Amino acid sequence: MADTPHRPIRSYVLRMGRLTDGQQRAFDEYWPRFGLAHSDGSLDYPAVFGRDAPRVLEIGFGMGQSLVAMAAAAPGTDFIGIEVHRPGVGKLLHSMAEQGVDNIRIYCHDAVEVLRDCIPPASLDTIQIFFPDPWHKKRHHKRRLIQSAFAAQLVAYLKPGGILHLATDWENYAEQMLEVVSATPGLENTAGGGNFAPRPDSRPLTKFEQRGERLGHGVWDLLFRRM
Repeated sequence: MADTPHRPIRSYVLRMGRLTDGQQRAFDEYWPRFGLAHSDGSLDYPAVFGRDAPRVLEIGFGMGQSLVAMAAAAPGTDFIGIEVHRPGVGKLLHSMAEQGVDNIRIYCHDAVEVLRDCIPPASLDTIQIFFPDPWHKKRHHKRRLIQSAFAAQLVAYLKPGGILHLATDWENYAEQMLEVVSATPGLENTAGGGNFAPRPDSRPLTKFEQRGERLGHGVWDLLFRRM
């Protein structure tokens, strides 16, 4: 009997939620222009964006509110978003059209595979991961995205001096992130050893985060630089 191939642990559960009519229309109309296919392989940034500019990659952009706000505020920067949930991609495309934002390109695919197969080494100025699923039950912590092996892989995609920016509203996950990333070779904490960073102005406050602040909930940012 043949061995069953080892299946990697996923950091997400693929929820097959339906797109709203508006999200579906946005997907149908704008995906051909702004969508990227994992199957196309290595990403040619100048060909895709029509220029050579600073590059930011966001993993797991959710419904895309902060990503579209960041892209609107930095028209001279190119943004690549990765999200596995189609409603979130449809919402982002809808928001881009509403706000006239055209400096985002999108993968609707597993981020680990996109990094492995599509993102050239040392090609990104920033990698950002905001509010990843905390998998708050202890027995599920192995599903958390920020683990030692993944953090080590991220370093290779940053340019020297590039920034890894993480944020979470779960203190336990924040502490794990800080421990993991602090121990990752090639990264240095911009806030000093053992410290979290103040939220930079470049990361917009989401409505969810604003509500959490009013309720006294904490949010922790980590900014590490590739040496």
